[in-house]
Amino acid sequence: MAPHDERNEEKLNSQYDEETGLPLDETYLEKGLPSYLSKSIEEMEKSWAIEDAGGRDNLWDCTWCNLNADINAAEVEHEISSRQAWYLRRKYLRMVDED
Repeated sequence: MAPHDERNEEKLNSQYDEETGLPLDETYLEKGLPSYLSKSIEEMEKSWAIEDAGGRDNLWDCTWCNLNADINAAEVEHEISSRQAWYLRRKYLRMVDED
């Protein structure tokens, strides 16, 4: 294998977890979500944008609870995996899992 090819292979390998073989970039876990879940995520992003800018979103708690319930429902109904559910909780609800 030519040195150039070795660098490409090394770069490709560095994009995956050595133990699991899964991509290090977990954004693939957001693909193919149920539409109701995508809508809840959009609403949560808007709410966080207000809060993170120092504003006050009076519906933040409702938006957070709605997204949490939608993630739970999608997981229980096997529309998303537990891995996807925890990724979404960490990213959009800013939860910390105990793993």
